[in-house]
Amino acid sequence: MSDPGTHEIQVDVETRYLADQSDPEQERYVFSYTITMRNEGSIPARLLGRRWRITDANGKVQEVSGEGVVGEFPHLDPGESYRYTSGTILATPVGSMEGRYQMEGDDGSEFEAPIEAFRLAVPGVIN
Repeated sequence: MSDPGTHEIQVDVETRYLADQSDPEQERYVFSYTITMRNEGSIPARLLGRRWRITDANGKVQEVSGEGVVGEFPHLDPGESYRYTSGTILATPVGSMEGRYQMEGDDGSEFEAPIEAFRLAVPGVIN
């Protein structure tokens, strides 16, 4: 177990509904999400992989995992940020995502950076 003071990755998320790629009549709702991760710890770290749990409004859950993000394995020095955009497709106009990044510190320790649950929603569907 690592000391949380030395390994701390802050994760912020912005989402967007992509109406031009969606087809509600076919139950296809496309969303993009932009992640900004920042190394708030004192030890440089590299992202090794990710695991997502994506849930639509019908309760259908997709588990997605893999190496890196968008084909990259960002290395973050303390205070450094990395930003990327990806996307997902839901069968409902509302859903949520949550997950975690698997990280490795330059000190050789592995740790996880949690990604708090965030909502995906077509504008105007939820007040």
